Amino acid sequence: MFDYRLDHIFSYQATLSEPEIVGPVPEGIRVNFYVTGGEFKGPRMNGRLRAVGADWLTIRRDGVGVLDVRATLETGDGALIYMTYGGITDLGKNGYENFLQGSMPQKLALRTAPRFQSAHPDYAWLNRIQAFSAGEADLGISTVFYDVYASA
Repeated sequence: MFDYRLDHIFSYQATLSEPEIVGPVPEGIRVNFYVTGGEFKGPRMNGRLRAVGADWLTIRRDGVGVLDVRATLETGDGALIYMTYGGITDLGKNGYENFLQGSMPQKLALRTAPRFQSAHPDYAWLNRIQAFSAGEADLGISTVFYDVYASA
């Protein structure tokens, strides 16, 4: 076993627009959820999510949703941090067909691997980490919730 631990960096919630449904493409169903705002709080940093960015979600034929997210964080002291992550969610075995029929689960578990970029010297440490996050999408209120951890 390797020696590691997970350190909580911050938790966040982001509000999302109504989904923009591009529709079936060769890889699956393309659905875009745009970030409309949010906030993050934690032991290492606090601030807000700017109203830019999105999740460019692809729902595969096996019901797995592949997340492709980009967002900008703004810390309380004015630093900008670019956050990007990939990950997955499971809409169930019939998730693809159900989505085409207008049905999607109310809540979805989210597992992702965030990466960060910042030019601000107080947050340069983010450029050197690989993070892990566990969260949930509540589609009834168009909000996602995450806890974000760094491996130490």
